[in-house]
Amino acid sequence: MQSPLSVRNLVWGYANGIFPMARGANSRTIDWYDPDPRGILPLDEFRIPRSLRKTFRREPYEVFVNRDFAATMAGCAARTQTWINAEIRQAYSEMHEAGLAHSIECWRGGELVGGLYGVHIKAAFFGESMFAREPDASKIALVHLVARLRAGGFLLLDTQMATDHMMRFGAVEIPRKDYRQRLAAALAADATFYLETGAEVRAVLQSMTQTS
Repeated sequence: MQSPLSVRNLVWGYANGIFPMARGANSRTIDWYDPDPRGILPLDEFRIPRSLRKTFRREPYEVFVNRDFAATMAGCAARTQTWINAEIRQAYSEMHEAGLAHSIECWRGGELVGGLYGVHIKAAFFGESMFAREPDASKIALVHLVARLRAGGFLLLDTQMATDHMMRFGAVEIPRKDYRQRLAAALAADATFYLETGAEVRAVLQSMTQTS
């Protein structure tokens, strides 16, 4: 696929198992990736380290969905090396406006201190990036994301790569052909991405974060 990015070609790409990354913050070149093996985080195998469970129960941050999607993307891009260039930011902002991209954000004292964003198509959520300016902020955002996905009936949480960090939470690598099968099943199903922390999400959060 070629640039420029658009909502249409992003949806086509994700539905066909590929995703875009720029070669750098100031690069105009965008490549599409189809890794083999592929990283996913099985929702029913998500695990929370005990220390994070304790932090979570202290409720150090206010958590919002889509309060400031653009600022969340900017936070994810604010690092020495990044694949998020201006075109990526514009295209995903358009995805957000179309209701196909969401951010989970941690705030404290009126400031955004961490979060993540990704793409939602049918019963699949494609995680894109996360950042933290205060301890555990991105991790708490991830817990909230998983709770929403579980409560909403999602079938797939795509992490693209299974990094050591994500493996702490249960991420695994699977062959491309297995990923494509899971993706097809998720795209054939419907799911609800909860924009508020209602009763459904609170019940899942309580179950996930109780002492084990």
